[in-house]
Amino acid sequence: MPSKISQIIENIEKSYAELKIEYKKAMDKYGFKLKGKKIIFLNNIKEKNKAFKTSLIRHITHAKIRHLLSMPFIYAMIFPALFLDFSLFIYQSFAFPLYRIPKVKRRDYIVYDRKFLDYLNIIQKVHCLYCTYVNGLFAYAVEIGARTERYWCPIKSASHPKTPHSFYKEFADYGDAEGFQNVYNKLDK
Repeated sequence: MPSKISQIIENIEKSYAELKIEYKKAMDKYGFKLKGKKIIFLNNIKEKNKAFKTSLIRHITHAKIRHLLSMPFIYAMIFPALFLDFSLFIYQSFAFPLYRIPKVKRRDYIVYDRKFLDYLNIIQKVHCLYCTYVNGLFAYAVEIGARTERYWCPIKSASHPKTPHSFYKEFADYGDAEGFQNVYNKLDK
């Protein structure tokens, strides 16, 4: 019988299913549909959206000084991000096959679909590309970490983490020695 903690996590997952339904309603409301990985807006919505686009000149001339000053610090983080990306690729390529852990598909986490938004200018699209890459990379890293933790140490924390990953509900409760033995290295069995 699943623990109360696992049941609560399962209820959270049901809420995510409801969230998907709401995203579908938003697609209808804002006039777009998915065709594979491409997003297609209705023509009338596309024209309406273009009216909200800030010109490049206006965007630059109205930039706040604090935003301009922060740019070198924000964009300098691309170097550790690229190193992390490369390290995750190497780690997953060598370790996961040894443990029989299914590999994480990077493309499921780094999804750049904001390029289809006509109301963004080129600078805004570059910012979106950067944020999408870095945040997607972090989500990708969390999933790789989650699969590793699921294999090596599937035990819930004594104090609840703020955002548990997708495998957390399968973990043994903290202090449940028998439960731990049932899930430890489960992929090898």
